[in-house]
Amino acid sequence: MVTSAQLYLAFLGAVAVERLAELVISRRNARRAFAKGGVEVGQAHFRVMALMHTAFLAACALEVDALGRPFPGLVGFAALAAALLAQAMRYWVIATLGEQWNVRIIVVPGAAPVSGGPYRYLRHPNYAAVIVEMVAIPMIHGAWLTALVFSALNALVLSVRIRAEEAALGPSYAAEMGGL
Repeated sequence: MVTSAQLYLAFLGAVAVERLAELVISRRNARRAFAKGGVEVGQAHFRVMALMHTAFLAACALEVDALGRPFPGLVGFAALAAALLAQAMRYWVIATLGEQWNVRIIVVPGAAPVSGGPYRYLRHPNYAAVIVEMVAIPMIHGAWLTALVFSALNALVLSVRIRAEEAALGPSYAAEMGGL
């Protein structure tokens, strides 16, 4: 019989595969951006962010396995729904940005800021999705310690990342997104 912990580990594996697919898209988009004269900023914090996201999935699995976290019933189902909604937001962001979407901060000179799709409502919809995921994915199987620790780490990383991204995007971005 398959246990809830085994199902959760399979879910984490699916998330990892999905993230690898996103990296393939990101690399393709990065090559295109660089071919158009794109400039990358924030390389130092990107390494920290990538390490944190990798450690996050490992910590989810480790906490459930090592500490024997039980499936939390309704909380787990609500967390799964939240994680799936966050992933839908991520896909909406990727579709809206098209070739401009990237996990790195690469700015193509003269490219207009994107203000459609989820950007009509949120200044940083992808980061909103990540914030939800940092809580929801661990809580699917009661890994509250991982949710707490990685939410705090994510807040620190995003405080640096968002400033770097907005500075790189410049005054046209600030003017376009000023109301959000």
